[in-house]
Amino acid sequence: MTDTLDAYLAHRFDWRPVDATFMGAEGHDDRLPRTGPGAAEAELAEIEALLARVEGDSAMMASDRQMLLAELRVEQSALKTRPRHGNPAWHTGEAGFGVISLLLPQSKPWKGAAIAARLAAIPAFLKDGRAAIGTAPTPEGWVRRAQAECAALATFLRADIQLHEAWDAVWSAPAEAAARAFEDYAASLDGLPYADPSCGTAHLELVMREQHRLEFGPAEAAARARDAFDRMGAELEEMARAIDPSTPWQEQIAALSATHAADEAGVMAEVTALDAQGLEAAQGLVTPATGYALDYRFFPDWARTVSKTLYFLFYRSPPAMNPGQGSTYWVSRPGDDMAAYLAANSTAMLKTVHAVHHGSVGHHTQNARARQAPSRLGRLAGTDCVMGLAFLGSGTLIEGWACYVEDLLMEAPGFYSPAECLLLKSFERRNAASVLVDVNIHTGAWSLEEAARFYAEEAGFAPARVAGEVTRNAMFPGSRLMYWIGVEGIRDLRRRWTGTTQGFHDTLLSLGHVPLTTVAEHMGRQGMLAA
Repeated sequence: MTDTLDAYLAHRFDWRPVDATFMGAEGHDDRLPRTGPGAAEAELAEIEALLARVEGDSAMMASDRQMLLAELRVEQSALKTRPRHGNPAWHTGEAGFGVISLLLPQSKPWKGAAIAARLAAIPAFLKDGRAAIGTAPTPEGWVRRAQAECAALATFLRADIQLHEAWDAVWSAPAEAAARAFEDYAASLDGLPYADPSCGTAHLELVMREQHRLEFGPAEAAARARDAFDRMGAELEEMARAIDPSTPWQEQIAALSATHAADEAGVMAEVTALDAQGLEAAQGLVTPATGYALDYRFFPDWARTVSKTLYFLFYRSPPAMNPGQGSTYWVSRPGDDMAAYLAANSTAMLKTVHAVHHGSVGHHTQNARARQAPSRLGRLAGTDCVMGLAFLGSGTLIEGWACYVEDLLMEAPGFYSPAECLLLKSFERRNAASVLVDVNIHTGAWSLEEAARFYAEEAGFAPARVAGEVTRNAMFPGSRLMYWIGVEGIRDLRRRWTGTTQGFHDTLLSLGHVPLTTVAEHMGRQGMLAA
């Protein structure tokens, strides 16, 4: 008899085969997801049966059982209230990454027949997706994101894909048909009535309680974040005065962009050197992953268009079911404005965001540790899929760790300059700001316009970034609050830890991609935490 977790994965991969590709599961690479009218109802019936099975399976590992129940309960709620089949950007993302996922280095050896099959499947998939949406009111940001992705994917399929080393001329006809299908799909979305994207307080509470396993709800999360946001504003001013009393913190952070490599090659040399420095600085704080390679490469020419528009990450978690010997880390290339490129890739940004948060001891070390996790879901849940983590509940640990570890290296003497510490404090404040937007949009306290104004006028987000951030918040309730709340949770556990610093961080990462609360319970059972 198929065990319960295998039954769940069979269900997941049947409905979302692109997830299977990202996880490294075999046998699904030639298909796109099931959608169309009635799809949400059919999936809901399967979920209800799976829920009953998971609830009755006392033999499952407790952490796997809890994560499955949470995932199924939240998906059940979403399918009843705002199914992904009604989101036009879900369709464009799945169709696009159905092909792109098979062109990433982690998918070698190239599967030409599967790529051709997914290309051929795109027109019918988009037609079914459009039928699923019908004339239902749809949030404007979702429509605009889908149309932008359609334009990028049409360019990709007509030109850029031919730059990939796996390119096969037999793909030409299905690629052109898929490009036309994306254009037709984008045009068909014009005129849709717009809807409020709020998921509602009840669903957000469910996400926080079940997936993130938090003991408090949206109102308390917003209150905590507001206090922290205000407090960190004062801290930024104090830190800036200690560095240079005559220069505001915003200007001191902006000045960091003037320190950078001399050219494109220098950017690559600097980020690889900073990664090595991060590994060295972490000695005695956490055990870095050095046995699993991290290969820094420039973004490939074939991804030049889609990488600017789609959820095309610098770094993706390795496919847990087929991880190979290492991961690829994409480094951006310059456009027409070399000065802007070098400023955006300043030493401070390469160090904090790329070498530490994502590389070296950040996500890379975390993902390498997850490969040895005792829980099967602990090895899979943090997979970067089309629009985010495979299991949102793993995010308090995954994103909490990557943000926390940025600050952790302040404990390594000389690794950061005072101005770089100021930059990190601004990152933390922005994460608190995102909690406020996440909660206030989905409880109906703020309109999208109010959220955008807060990001731009109070939180200091770059104008070009605001619309995308608000759309991301609106599409994925509970996804942005996990960064700051995860950091706060890790700090609380560390205050209660009774062992060594390195022991704490190694234990924190030992269970893989699980909710932070699961780690806390493990530490408590092992007698590692003070009361």
